[in-house]
Amino acid sequence: MHRLTAPLAALCLAALAACAAGPQGGYRDGGRTIASAALFDPAKFADVWHIVAAYGADATCGPLAQTWTPMGEGRFDVTGTACGPRGSRAFAATAVLTGPGRITFDGPRGREELWVLWTDDTYRVAAIGTPDGSLGWIVARRPDVPADLYEAAREVLDFNGYDTDRLVRL
Repeated sequence: MHRLTAPLAALCLAALAACAAGPQGGYRDGGRTIASAALFDPAKFADVWHIVAAYGADATCGPLAQTWTPMGEGRFDVTGTACGPRGSRAFAATAVLTGPGRITFDGPRGREELWVLWTDDTYRVAAIGTPDGSLGWIVARRPDVPADLYEAAREVLDFNGYDTDRLVRL
């Protein structure tokens, strides 16, 4: 019986390995490192952001924008439009800075860990993602983002493991 146990155990381990989750789901290769912007400045992040590129439902329901209003040290009230079951809808949310470029966002989809991956030096454009890859955005102060800044944000998403072939420019 002992001789059967080792091959059976090996077979069971192989079957379990085949069932194990691969890279994290969503739009990002979870095997790749993701990093938030170490020099993120929350004061410069405040004000209006237009989502100019996105994945999934966020890319299909029309223009989306958010206004980030500072509410004290590391806290924001966020209002705007998000994708709902029947198209875009208004929302109000809270956001709390939890680390450099890391934000816990209690928004229309529930609690999400948003990471600001990059901003240009004047905070006109930013790349935002989640460690699990369920969300990825390029946001800009104006909906008509300059091509060079858009491409820079796209490259940052790619560097952080996002499948930029699936990114939809709005």
